[in-house]
Amino acid sequence: MYAVEMVNIVKKFPGVLANDHVTIRIKKGEIHAIVGENGAGKSTLMNQLYGLYHPDEGDILINGKKVTIKGPKDAIKNGIGMVHQHFMLVDTLTVAENIVLGSEPVKGLNFDIKEARKQVKELSEKYGLFVDVDAKIEDIPVGMQQRVEILKTLYRGANIIILDEPTAVLTPQEVEELFEIMRKLKSDEKTILFISHKLHEVMEISDRITVMRLGKVTGELETSKTNPKEIARHMVGRDVVLRVEKAPHKPKEKVFEIKDLVVKDNRGLLAVNKVSFDIRKGEIVGIAGVAGNGQTELVEAITGLRKIEDGKIYFEGKDVTHFTPKQLRELGLAHIPEDRLKHGLIEEFEAYYNVILGQHYKPPFSNGTFLNHKEIFEYTKNLMEEFDVRPRRIQHLGGNFSGGNQQKLVVGREIRMNPKFLVVAQPTRGLDVGAIEFIHKQILKMREMDVGILLISMELEEIFSLSDRIIVMYEGEIMGEVKPEETTVEEVGLMMTGQRLVEARRG
Repeated sequence: MYAVEMVNIVKKFPGVLANDHVTIRIKKGEIHAIVGENGAGKSTLMNQLYGLYHPDEGDILINGKKVTIKGPKDAIKNGIGMVHQHFMLVDTLTVAENIVLGSEPVKGLNFDIKEARKQVKELSEKYGLFVDVDAKIEDIPVGMQQRVEILKTLYRGANIIILDEPTAVLTPQEVEELFEIMRKLKSDEKTILFISHKLHEVMEISDRITVMRLGKVTGELETSKTNPKEIARHMVGRDVVLRVEKAPHKPKEKVFEIKDLVVKDNRGLLAVNKVSFDIRKGEIVGIAGVAGNGQTELVEAITGLRKIEDGKIYFEGKDVTHFTPKQLRELGLAHIPEDRLKHGLIEEFEAYYNVILGQHYKPPFSNGTFLNHKEIFEYTKNLMEEFDVRPRRIQHLGGNFSGGNQQKLVVGREIRMNPKFLVVAQPTRGLDVGAIEFIHKQILKMREMDVGILLISMELEEIFSLSDRIIVMYEGEIMGEVKPEETTVEEVGLMMTGQRLVEARRG
């Protein structure tokens, strides 16, 4: 008997057939990966299992019994829990309060916090999901927040747990911890549905794989009998280059330089401490480091989004230390931000407005008073074609595109600016192999056009394959600078934990 069967599921949205007669069967006590390009219909399918959407056609069976899931309450009654990519936690409440929220233990008429803490502690110890029950969500790291989300599902009695892109915001160490938790849950006969784009993770943790493309199932594979190339072929419909081929390129003169930069974070604490480096035209400088070590504040300072306490920034030799984002864009600085929803696009705006942001006041898009919609529409159509943004609907709202297509819109807009210097932060976070391959090619194309590029990424593989030089940051300071061909992942890993280059090499 299967734990989950979704048979001939059809789900339509205006202009989009998200699920086209999808059938998927999940065995009890297995880790089942669901992979596919952005917009393939994976999350839509899982949202129907959790009751956030309702199928237009098809049946859902849990443990062989046909069920109707009208909403998350019905899903929870049927033993289904879901951990979303963007966590659903209340920042100002404690860990224990978040976990029991909506199903609180009571004593008389009052919420029994003592009992809540006790139940959460027992549950966390049982599954090795160790958390500080009294800590506020806003004070704990992302990896710990994810544990809280998993504990929330277990507290409500889930035997089937959906994890939607669970590693998208985790460090390599946190990913390993999550996989240990998943193995523990599996040994306790829990069934796990694991939505992911990262094929090496799918190969490491799953038992079986369902591949989706354009709303249909294109492959059902046993993990032990397949490989990343075959999975990618099912996902994209063609062979995909999984390793970046970077042509040699000779950097030219200096385009960008920072000297002794000092920046504070939102709490007023030192986030960037006396950082200095330069970037030349036609080279990619990658910054490696565990999240929260000053990379975000560094990028915000460089792009004019954060106040600089001390130090200097030079663009083509000109002091631009206190320039605004608009002034920096006028000089030729483009920025692909780490959070595409916060700083990259406006969810309520149509695609055609999103692709001209930052250039909306200039010809040919504007005559200074009115927008030239004919020109904007034509430009958007061409950009969507060139950067393979789907669906190809210029009126589609920014927030209604899948994550990968939102990213392509932002990348397309910034590259079409013809910048001299490009700041790229987490360019492929949460993207599928086809989108990653495409964006890597675009970044390398800019390098060949003698654009200076600063790349910040949590993906060490990405840093190694794209960068000409690698700078490692720890607690706001530079631990060392190396060339990818002259170092190792282990050496960079040591610097990421606070060892300076000389110490890492001394062993």
